[in-house]
Amino acid sequence: MPAPLPPFTQETATQKVRLAEDGWNSRDPQRVSLAYTPDSQWRNRAEFATGRAEIVAFLTRKWAKELDYRLIKELWAFTDNRIAVRFAYEWHDDSGNWFRSYGNENWEFDAEGLMQRRFACINDLPIKESDRKFHWPLGRRPDDHPGLSDLGL
Repeated sequence: MPAPLPPFTQETATQKVRLAEDGWNSRDPQRVSLAYTPDSQWRNRAEFATGRAEIVAFLTRKWAKELDYRLIKELWAFTDNRIAVRFAYEWHDDSGNWFRSYGNENWEFDAEGLMQRRFACINDLPIKESDRKFHWPLGRRPDDHPGLSDLGL
């Protein structure tokens, strides 16, 4: 199936969000970077990145810190070449402290469907390991695993 291209419909925006979730759940910085334009501009929390090399460096640092990372994204809104998502991910640090990170992202795509701008706001909530909700094996979230709304998040 070809990658969803703008202008987006409900169906293609939903596909784009799931493809992004799948990519990030791979925890492969190089693979993830290919979804972005070579000069893509990011704001992630208080960190700014421009271009694929900086995206790869950022994601490499991120996943070295955020261990056993599992992410769920959900479409919030879309228009011609923009998509807004909300997300949550669970991870632990090297001391075994668990967190659920909540956030929103605004995405803008070029005509080829590559993300040219990404703005992310994220908050971390410490949780007990017993409060985790994301229990699938590392990698892609299974199709039958509940999404954010289903989990009450």
